[in-house]
Amino acid sequence: MPGSSSIADPATGKFQEIFMAAPPPRRTFLTGMLLIPAAARAEQRFPDVVGVSVRRSGDGRYDFDVTISSPYDTAERYADGFRVRDEAGTAFGERTLFHDHADEQPFTRDLYGVSIPAAVRSVIVEARDRRYGYGGRTMRVALPGR
Repeated sequence: MPGSSSIADPATGKFQEIFMAAPPPRRTFLTGMLLIPAAARAEQRFPDVVGVSVRRSGDGRYDFDVTISSPYDTAERYADGFRVRDEAGTAFGERTLFHDHADEQPFTRDLYGVSIPAAVRSVIVEARDRRYGYGGRTMRVALPGR
């Protein structure tokens, strides 16, 4: 805030009045989908997997928490599922999502009790778009204990 104050000059010991200018204006930086124009979000064809947490839940079974970003979500078109697969494309587990997540971006959903063969050391998690199918950014995760 503008104003004035007095300080002592260390060399002379005399007080001097100083005037303080207003602080610079605050700048707000927005990140994420707010900076992406609506037209660009609408052009995005596939959801992206942006996070995966995996834990062992039993003999050869694993639980997954998957975070998906699909900023284009509407009731008509949205990320409607994800799957856990190996490099060759063999799916070990899949979860179907039955509604959009337009007001919850990114969002996290789980898939529990996925049975994965002992020879598999890591898996790929990918998300599906209701209209265009699988695509977008995937994540490879190592299986704990393997």
